[in-house]
Amino acid sequence: MKRNILIAMTFGLSLVAAAQTQVTEFNPGIAANGVNYTLPKTVLKVDASAVKVVYTPGEFAKYADRYLHLKGVAVEPSTTWSVTSLSVYQEGVPDTSKVFTVKLKDKTVAPMVQLTSSGILVAVNTHADVDEHTLPDVCTTHHQMDARQYLTEDILSATSTSKMAELTAQEILDIRESKNAIKRGQVESMPQDGASLKIVLDELNRQEEALTQLFLGYADTTFIAQSFEVMPTEDIDGDVLFRFSRKLGFVDADDLAGDPYFVSVKDLHTVVLPDEREAAKRKIEGLVYNMPSMANVTISTMSGSVYEQSLPFAQFGTIDMLSPTLFNKGATTKLTLHPATGGLVQLEQ
Repeated sequence: MKRNILIAMTFGLSLVAAAQTQVTEFNPGIAANGVNYTLPKTVLKVDASAVKVVYTPGEFAKYADRYLHLKGVAVEPSTTWSVTSLSVYQEGVPDTSKVFTVKLKDKTVAPMVQLTSSGILVAVNTHADVDEHTLPDVCTTHHQMDARQYLTEDILSATSTSKMAELTAQEILDIRESKNAIKRGQVESMPQDGASLKIVLDELNRQEEALTQLFLGYADTTFIAQSFEVMPTEDIDGDVLFRFSRKLGFVDADDLAGDPYFVSVKDLHTVVLPDEREAAKRKIEGLVYNMPSMANVTISTMSGSVYEQSLPFAQFGTIDMLSPTLFNKGATTKLTLHPATGGLVQLEQ
């Protein structure tokens, strides 16, 4: 998210004097002359987009086959939902077990540090762009046309629905015949130029579409998206991410009216983790960053996989440190970290 906080301690952009910037583990309640920052845990986010189609049958739907030879026209209203796309990405949340302080020694000046609004370190001595993910607004498109304005006096005065449908069908056929005659140049008063011809044909097309809608009906469409997330602390094997019903749309994860979308996350162990003895001996002597481990992410339905990709996760990896000498006096080191994993993105000297 682009709600970033730039902190330039004592207005410095690089370290001065002979002393080095010191990084220590953060101890709550102990005042430190420095900048506290956190490293992230990685959250897997899935934005699911869906469309709802509400079909309204036409007033003359049951006569569509008889008068216009339109087969299979539905005569009952219906509502159907379908998932159109899945957007899979990652975000970082503060890991309270990985809080550190960029601590200053006397007469030193700190580098410029960029943190997110939740305190996650993303850049040192430079600026990092942090992607912002927002769900699109619900959007409904209406497709009903005003066909009544095109009904002739004979149609409106008909004494039965069947007769109205018959006369309307004849009007549609007359419009089609008029369009063909104009295109062939077989009318007495042809439009004078191409622009005029287009205006006439567009109007005839609108009339035909509106009147045909009285037989075929119309469908309004609503586009909607929902976001789902999981933060694995260990392998996940086929947990229900969300459920989706073709009649109801998104439903609760325990609502059996919806078909399940499953998520699996399997750590690939691409990073060697230190054992307990090594971890206990580790001394914080430089700027700490994450070394995330890759994990295989799969999203599937009862019909099979719909998404599969290897992604980095901070909590499956370990931490490492950059040498304090990188930020000595006169150094121009620039560092960017991934906001979702805390891993190195770029290191420039």
